[in-house]
Amino acid sequence: MNTVLGSALLPTYPAPRVEFVDGDGVWLTDAAGRRYLDFAAGIAVVGLGHRHPAPLAAAHAQLDRLWHSSNLFATEPVIALARRLSDRFGEAASNGGAQAFFCNSGAEANEAALKYARKATGKPGVLALEQSFHGRTTGALAVTGQPAKREGFEPLLPGARFAIPNDVVSLHAAASRDVGLILLEPVLGEGGVIPLEREFVEAAAALAGELGALLAFDEVQTGIGRTGSFFAFEQLGVKPKLVTLAKGLANGLPIGCLLVADDAAGAFAPGDHGSTFGGNPVVCAAAGAVCDTIDEELLAGVRANGERLAAGLRTLPGVTEVRGAGLLVGAVFDAPVQPVVDAALDAGLVCLTSGPNVLRLAPPLVVSAAEIDLALETLTEVTSA
Repeated sequence: MNTVLGSALLPTYPAPRVEFVDGDGVWLTDAAGRRYLDFAAGIAVVGLGHRHPAPLAAAHAQLDRLWHSSNLFATEPVIALARRLSDRFGEAASNGGAQAFFCNSGAEANEAALKYARKATGKPGVLALEQSFHGRTTGALAVTGQPAKREGFEPLLPGARFAIPNDVVSLHAAASRDVGLILLEPVLGEGGVIPLEREFVEAAAALAGELGALLAFDEVQTGIGRTGSFFAFEQLGVKPKLVTLAKGLANGLPIGCLLVADDAAGAFAPGDHGSTFGGNPVVCAAAGAVCDTIDEELLAGVRANGERLAAGLRTLPGVTEVRGAGLLVGAVFDAPVQPVVDAALDAGLVCLTSGPNVLRLAPPLVVSAAEIDLALETLTEVTSA
């Protein structure tokens, strides 16, 4: 397959092997007209599939009216989206709603969470997890528990410390009185698709209370239905004070969001934070349509199809473990997995890695059982070759 070269692009990514020009549902089409089954969804972004009619219509309608006015003025889509998310948060937490700050990415949402916790608690320390990923801006990178990603950019924001996922002893050992934020991914998406256990999350919530810190869930990858509930934290029995969202919220249009629980609100004042493009009315209109589409019927399908996908992955040659939640699934192989990803792409299936030996699959939430079976057939062929 020919390598697609982009010499005018700064080389922050590997040279792409395929150029996609069209998408429809769970399918992508390349420049030569070949179709691919998309089990990456733009890295867990296109949750409703490519060109889903609901966000597509909402964005088109808003494009015909108003593209941008800045956050110095109100627009209907941003107000409506904030209300939808507050209602969803209140339903999930069973105790009050939340206030929203909109930005443009997950890294920006996590930066907002870092600033909010610092202002609210007066404490600079952050307790995060080894293998976690929270973004590539300097603040978000500082609390990302992957030294290889931090290397070359240090010194970063001071005060970060890291615990081992699902190790309560390690969690307490990493704590100190200067911690104002405990930041967790309910499922570590970039760090191996590792779900957090309820006992560990409950211990983190209790520790946050003891320290006077805010508990935040980074739901950039797990939120908006990806794990089978609107927020992944609904399955853990713990109510966070902060939640960050991004990837799936507008089905591919750039958006990030910090949600602050009503009972933790009040730290930010005008001028404390901002974003020129955050809360763009076109993007917020699309996001509102996404929220309306993520209903219980769709979530039930995510849960059922996630189980189907996980069961099929367990039968593949070389797979030693399958883990995840909903349609965020990782298959641990006994060897490096990049050759499997490359061979799958050659066979017409787009998938991802999560570390050197974990195959990560995050198809659109609307994927069918037949499409899951087709993906499994492809993976069986490439792993058996």
